Amino acid sequence: MVKKLLSLFSREWNGLHEAAFLLGLFAILSQVLALFRDRLLAHLFGASQTLDIYYAAFRIPDFVFAGIASFMSALVLIPIITKRAGESDARAQKFLNDTFTVFFALLILVSIGVFVMVPTIVHALFPSYSGDALNVLVSMSRLLLLSPILLGLSNLLGSVTQMLHKFFAFALAPVLYNIGIIVGAYFFYPAFGTIGLAWGVVLGAFLHFFVHFFVSSRSGFMLNVSLVPSFLDIWEVIRVSFPRTIALSANQIALFALVVFAAKQSLGSITVFNFAFNLQSVPIAVIGVSYATAAFPGLSKHFADDEMKKFLEKILTAVRHIVFWSLPMLVLMIVLRAQIVRAILGSGSFDWTATRLTAACLAIFTVSAVAQSAGHLFARGFYATGNNSIPFLTNVLSSAVIGFTGYGFLAWYSGSPFMQDFIGSLLRVEGLLGASVLMLPLAYSVGMLLNTALLIYFFRKRFGKFLSPIKDTFIHGSFSALVAGLVAYEFLEILGLYLNLNTFMGIFLQGLIAGIAGLLTWWLILELMGNEEIREVRTALHRKFWKVAVIIPDKEEI
Repeated sequence: MVKKLLSLFSREWNGLHEAAFLLGLFAILSQVLALFRDRLLAHLFGASQTLDIYYAAFRIPDFVFAGIASFMSALVLIPIITKRAGESDARAQKFLNDTFTVFFALLILVSIGVFVMVPTIVHALFPSYSGDALNVLVSMSRLLLLSPILLGLSNLLGSVTQMLHKFFAFALAPVLYNIGIIVGAYFFYPAFGTIGLAWGVVLGAFLHFFVHFFVSSRSGFMLNVSLVPSFLDIWEVIRVSFPRTIALSANQIALFALVVFAAKQSLGSITVFNFAFNLQSVPIAVIGVSYATAAFPGLSKHFADDEMKKFLEKILTAVRHIVFWSLPMLVLMIVLRAQIVRAILGSGSFDWTATRLTAACLAIFTVSAVAQSAGHLFARGFYATGNNSIPFLTNVLSSAVIGFTGYGFLAWYSGSPFMQDFIGSLLRVEGLLGASVLMLPLAYSVGMLLNTALLIYFFRKRFGKFLSPIKDTFIHGSFSALVAGLVAYEFLEILGLYLNLNTFMGIFLQGLIAGIAGLLTWWLILELMGNEEIREVRTALHRKFWKVAVIIPDKEEI
């Protein structure tokens, strides 16, 4: 048993679909655990000040991660490490040591400085908190500063595991991260109080780091302090990383702004916003991130070897399948949003008002789900070519749009009875206190749609109109997904007549059966249309599960 497990860690997953399916399976497990985590938190605390503080406490550490730890990102390091490994393993190891020495030291110094400044920063950003609530927010923010340190190291070693196509470790890390958070809620919170939730996050970050450390060290790559770092190599990392770091920082500032705006709305608005954000991230992690991550090492190698035809073919294949899988998920999540939120979060202290607001936020977030998934791929396409300026510009611009439109939409909503009535009627939140929070996911979706549109525009401008085949995928997928959504909606109506919708099982069965009916309809229509992607998926599944023996991981999974 142990040998089989170790063989999974050491196995290379070279095929795009093979790696993407592995990452997708792990993504499903990771997201299931994340949803279980959110259900547990919702059950224990509801949309309360405690959870508002918990989510607000992530903002400063996340900004530190984006500003410093992102210099050790796989997206930046894989092309450089691949080039160094082509020279020799020793050269790649030296580069790894130099990067670790310089950026880890910088991360520690910045974290210490931020640790000292946390009370001032928190008081300035969240003036509505005072007394015990402020003290808890400061303590949790300080403790969570351990998270970017551990995740930064994990990113550095994750570059090695991805370069070596050891995707099992990369896929397992987020699963362990969520397990750590669940342990914190189940065991640390009863023992240590609210601060125990933060200790669970730290445990998850350590497990995320450890799995990459284990696999990279078994492959011969270790982290050692370099007494004389090569500053030419460090400068290359800075030159390549700086645009992406600024872009990530801009994105964190945008999210920071939305959370600050939410803190000024009704109590529980931060919680509603974050729960909906986590739910909309599920299809993006399972589909978009999985395909983009699986494609990235190959894209870097093809571009480095000047194999442009293979480079563009891999981009085209990945984006076709991202669109293929994402469209039905988008439609079905909008149709089934109430069932999803009620089944996952509707427990314990999470009341009916919070449930309805979270479902409405989820619908608005999901509008940009396909664009977000495709955006991950095209950003990696630019990073693989060494062109970080385009993702930098698009991310900074879209982040600015998110911040400004978030503020503008809130002002518009508060001063426009027509807007309030329109949104209330459209998303079934008429008369609910705190419905203004819906303007925040709307601002985020506008920014993400703009970001992906610009990435695709610049990608086509550089590489030509090779994306034309996506048109058929989009047309087939949109038509079949819309019909699937209509079928799912009708099943919801019919099942609502026979199931007890006041129980978890009734809501779960209603959503599950309607979702399955929708997916079967989607598949059948694509089969009748002779869709190319459906044939490829059917062929791949037949080859994997009926004609060859494969090792299937337990299930696992951005």
